Amino acid sequence: MRLDRKLIGSLVAGGAILAAAVAPAQAGDFDEQILAELNFARAHPQEYATRMLNQPVSEWEQSLSTSGASAEAGAYAEAVEFLMRQSPLPPLRPDDQLAAAALEHVTEQGLSGETGHSGPGGERFDDRLRRHGVRAEVAAENIAYGPPTASDVVRELIIDSGVPSRGHRRNIFHPALAAAGVNCGPHKEYTTMCVIDFAGGLVASDSWRQAELAPTTRMSSGRFFRMLMAR
Repeated sequence: MRLDRKLIGSLVAGGAILAAAVAPAQAGDFDEQILAELNFARAHPQEYATRMLNQPVSEWEQSLSTSGASAEAGAYAEAVEFLMRQSPLPPLRPDDQLAAAALEHVTEQGLSGETGHSGPGGERFDDRLRRHGVRAEVAAENIAYGPPTASDVVRELIIDSGVPSRGHRRNIFHPALAAAGVNCGPHKEYTTMCVIDFAGGLVASDSWRQAELAPTTRMSSGRFFRMLMAR
């Protein structure tokens, strides 16, 4: 599947190098970096906005733009404005069960080259969470295919170019979400992928509230980046 949104949505050339960056021996550090980046943005949104203002185009975005890619007009400025208005939020605490559910998805999709939230046989993401013992009042999932660094992953999820609902940004700053599990790894077709599973109000029951599935973002020219949020 080839996509029409290019700047935020591409793989960078040199797939072997990018895959090595999140190889199993190093994945834990990368996962921790992403959670730390998410928590910095939640706790210090104005500082994160300043960081973005100081670097309107990241090195990764620049490498994509030189290959003819283009971003949604206004998405970057809108994200900065959002961050300037956003109130600080508590950090997301790491959760081993959420991380295990994310790892399962990375392992399966990395080998198969598939994308999206669903598992083999069409299993929904919330069913996967339940199998790993997660019971929550609200849950969500973001998936990124392609960004080579933790900063790129979080920056692009916050900008959320090509996603009218800005659902990935909404997940990151959702006040009801209090825990997260992150896992990243190589992807057969798109070089890298990172799954972030969120939950709030962890409980013993099976009652769930779920947000609407956000649209995917797509690119063409053989380069791809995709972000999904939970149903």
